Amino acid sequence: SSFRGKTVIITGASRGIGKAIGLRLAQDGANIVIAAKTATPHPKLPGTIYTAADEIELAGGKALPIVVDVRDEQNVQDCVESAVKKFGGIDILINNASAISLTGTLETDMKRYDLMHSINTRGTFLMSKTCIPYLKQGKNAHILNISPPLLMDPRWFANHVAYTMAKFGMSMCVLGMHEELRPHRIGVNALWPLTSIWTAAMDMLSHGEGAAGSRSPQIMADAAYAMLSKNSADYTGNFAIDEDVLRAEGVTNFDQYALDPNAPLTPDFFIPGGYEHHFTTTKERKTSRDTINKELVKGEIGDVLIKMKGLISPELVKNIDATFDFDLTGQISIDSSLNTIVAESSGPSKVYLDLKNQGAIGEGTIPGGADVLFKCSAANFVKMFNGQLSPTTAFMTKKLVIKGNLPKAMKLENLMKKMKK
Repeated sequence: SSFRGKTVIITGASRGIGKAIGLRLAQDGANIVIAAKTATPHPKLPGTIYTAADEIELAGGKALPIVVDVRDEQNVQDCVESAVKKFGGIDILINNASAISLTGTLETDMKRYDLMHSINTRGTFLMSKTCIPYLKQGKNAHILNISPPLLMDPRWFANHVAYTMAKFGMSMCVLGMHEELRPHRIGVNALWPLTSIWTAAMDMLSHGEGAAGSRSPQIMADAAYAMLSKNSADYTGNFAIDEDVLRAEGVTNFDQYALDPNAPLTPDFFIPGGYEHHFTTTKERKTSRDTINKELVKGEIGDVLIKMKGLISPELVKNIDATFDFDLTGQISIDSSLNTIVAESSGPSKVYLDLKNQGAIGEGTIPGGADVLFKCSAANFVKMFNGQLSPTTAFMTKKLVIKGNLPKAMKLENLMKKMKK
């Protein structure tokens, strides 16, 4: 089989996605180097490099557990040399180790910032740099980073810029190294999940909430297996999504990966715009697709409000001097901090924009009625504020109903144009 005798270094492989990939390759008889820092059991997370090694051996592979801190240059050097000494070379590197903190700028202390950047970006760079001389000698050599597509969209930065920068750093390694290493026939690619993946770390982060909308790490393992099977001379520089990879391999049953096949799936961060093409149009998939699109619109409304909040100034209030109510169909409920969407309400959502009194935006309506009332779908609200749909066009095509002071409505349209810039 294709990975028998191949040597694979996987960072962060004591649990979760890293371990799942190791187990999948071990079934072919691969040599798996478990490069992770958990040597003694964690109080909240199951598994150590030694328990993972036992599972790899049981699955049919050979295991080498090594305690590695990917931030430490000597540590990484020693790990790579031990792997070469034991197995004779390195064929594949999987940069999976990652630190996460979904916090805004003010809530991210520098210790946490440094941890994310030194593990995610620097650790990936260092591990790759140390393995490359051996990968050049490897058979069908690959580097696979568990990192997202590089989407320069404020939505992916606004709520956790430090984490996004650290993850995008891993993806930038793919962008640069795949071209740099092309002459050496080393494939360098990124893999990212379409949906939330249920791991022990996710369990801890979400306090056990959200398992139902998630898939098991097996989908990432199967996708990684397919990618690493490809010819490294040709297959390089891809920012792949797990489900897309498997669909191309002919997989049609994705319920096998769902923790609860009847629950709507939760989309992961960093997935390109229209989730639409990721889901088949069969009846049983429609609910998942609709939910994911609804989730996407909810996230985008939050982003519009954050963007809008940032534009409010005394000068703007003076210039526009009007109040606006938005009656949105699509059941969206917004947290008062404007940073999170809480739940779906049973009726249409109401958003107000006060550019007359103190300058404010939030959920609800203007007491005593606004100067202008707009009625439209939640999706069209997002399109108008993102410059994809002009309010005039929306009004003419009956996608938007305007009641009240039309000149003041026009003032808002000018503001929307500014937001687009």
